[in-house]
Amino acid sequence: MKDKLMIEDKKGLANSLAKTLFVYDCFVFVVHLYFFPLWTYYTLMIDNLEGCSMENNHDHIKLTTAEIAALWRHYNDNTAVRCFYKHFLQHLQDDEIKTIIEEALLLIESHIKKIEEIFTDENFPLPQGFSDKDIDLSAPALYKDSFALSFLYRGTQIIIPFLANSLTKVTRLDIYTFYEECQYSKTRLHKKALSLMLSKGFNDRAPSMEYPKSVEFIQHQSSLINTWLSEKRPLNALEIAELFQDIERNAIGLILLLGFIQVTKDKEIKDYLLKGKKLSEKQIDTFDKFLKENDHFIGFPVPMEVTNSTMSPFSEKLILYTISAANQVAISTLGDGLSVSLRKDLAAQYSLFIVEVMKYGNEGQKLLIERGWMERPPQPIDRNEFYKS
Repeated sequence: MKDKLMIEDKKGLANSLAKTLFVYDCFVFVVHLYFFPLWTYYTLMIDNLEGCSMENNHDHIKLTTAEIAALWRHYNDNTAVRCFYKHFLQHLQDDEIKTIIEEALLLIESHIKKIEEIFTDENFPLPQGFSDKDIDLSAPALYKDSFALSFLYRGTQIIIPFLANSLTKVTRLDIYTFYEECQYSKTRLHKKALSLMLSKGFNDRAPSMEYPKSVEFIQHQSSLINTWLSEKRPLNALEIAELFQDIERNAIGLILLLGFIQVTKDKEIKDYLLKGKKLSEKQIDTFDKFLKENDHFIGFPVPMEVTNSTMSPFSEKLILYTISAANQVAISTLGDGLSVSLRKDLAAQYSLFIVEVMKYGNEGQKLLIERGWMERPPQPIDRNEFYKS
């Protein structure tokens, strides 16, 4: 009898425990289903409000030199590129290319407007940049449709590293957020341009290679080190990638120069552009030769994407500024190539080209200054003037 009662007590205890666990599980389920999402939403909302408060609470924080430099350069470059997009849109026949150029123009207009608002709020002088005065929309098409897409693709390749670099330098949260949004939108645009170029067969991929079977290390033996750094060693993947990018950059730049040379009337500027054409061709031939030596690449033909128009759609000020900006990019990309080149002959060639591009860039700056077209970058007060007697 006692055993029977004990068994029943145990069954009752088990049932009670089961009911308790069931109620607990139901409670946990309800908490996760209703309370947790509400709590998550609440905390995210608080974080966003705090973030917005911190971003908007900058009335007492002046722009730093890093922020001024980024915004000033970004504004000038954007107003220059806007002129090209407007010219392209006057003549584009390909609907897909036209759609993406329209998107690019809207995006660049929004960035220009935002920078204008920032400078206005700061009572900072707005850069002159470029406007409709620097473009003749009645001029015939200077470039074919395919170049408009190449121009956009290459332009986003240039601006994305600039935006990333700006992000690492700015400290005011509203400026950081602006460049964060610019980076995101430009990266998406670059992907669209790349996809469209691939679908139309306009884009050449970098050379491929056989995958290595294992990880290898350079041995600390003088003979092997000399082999690794010598002219006889085959190019590695890092060197090939940089060579390809420099050839691609110069090929697009060469097409741009061909159009400029065709419509420029000023003899001094035309001679300068012709010199740039020779320098660009020299880089393409030299880098292509390095690739051909190891059968990594077979030529890089520059397609004729320039029309026969001799009427310039761009002011000579805009043309010189564009080449000046391209020179700055060239020095940076050549420096990237130099930094990863372990072959002595390749490193030496990069060094020589950097010197040549710097010299060429200085000539262009002199032309801008002589014509009163070079806007002085913002600079602080020269306190040395106060110390003069």
